[in-house]
Amino acid sequence: MTEAGSVPPETGVGRVALRVADLGGQIGFYEEVVGLETLNRGKESATLGTAGTPLLRLDARPDLEPRNSDETGLFHTAFRYPDRGALGDALARVESAWQLTGASDHLVSEALYLDDPEGNGVELYRDRPMEAWEIHDDGTIEMDTLPLDREPLREAAHGANRAQPGTTVGHVHLEVSDALAARDFYVNDVGLSLKTTQGDQAVFLAAGEYHHHVGANTWNGRSTPGTGHGLDWFELVVPDEASVTATRERLAAAGAAPTDRGEAGFAVADPDGIELRIRARGSLLVGGP
Repeated sequence: MTEAGSVPPETGVGRVALRVADLGGQIGFYEEVVGLETLNRGKESATLGTAGTPLLRLDARPDLEPRNSDETGLFHTAFRYPDRGALGDALARVESAWQLTGASDHLVSEALYLDDPEGNGVELYRDRPMEAWEIHDDGTIEMDTLPLDREPLREAAHGANRAQPGTTVGHVHLEVSDALAARDFYVNDVGLSLKTTQGDQAVFLAAGEYHHHVGANTWNGRSTPGTGHGLDWFELVVPDEASVTATRERLAAAGAAPTDRGEAGFAVADPDGIELRIRARGSLLVGGP
């Protein structure tokens, strides 16, 4: 049952869209390292995903400047693999063709960190079974950042050079100017729930019982909306059109200004001008906008 003012627990992340300088180079990275396949490609854009499911849209914008150090936007896109073996395959691809910036045990998950060729953060991870998570009575979830032993991942690897069906964008982590303002927007207006915090510097928010679908932090002191290369928009996907309507009405009542996108739902800007799109599951064609 969905509580009043909340998105349904089945809500998850859909696509992430990036403005890029070098479309071909970015496609190569997300195919060869992350393991996605190109589902649709035009002269100025491409959609990548797994098993026919779109996860990432790349739009060529060579006219834009690189994102500067003050701009809010993307901390990382987090691709969630279905099991430890699939994450082991991802580690093998990284070690063969790229380099890690970090590897962490978050209690609820095992995660690898890297940057794409244009500096966009990427997380590759797999969840531990939910029964192993420590969920508090108030619904918050115990998470930490501990060193990750990578050898078990190497031993579990399936040997696949592509991401397996069931790979998704598990969460999107944002760099914002004010983490508490982001919390208020995504909780009170969008309808996610707070799962854990790191003081007033980071918040982790989710639908249902998941550990987080959206993260937001101020660790790098970002202060102005992003206009250069980097994050263009990201999606939350709700189960049906009734959920789209309820979320749009909640945002409008809170003073936001949702922009209708027809069968593709609607878009709204968060406090840092980051575009969030909401659509119903099953409403998107592979080459859709």
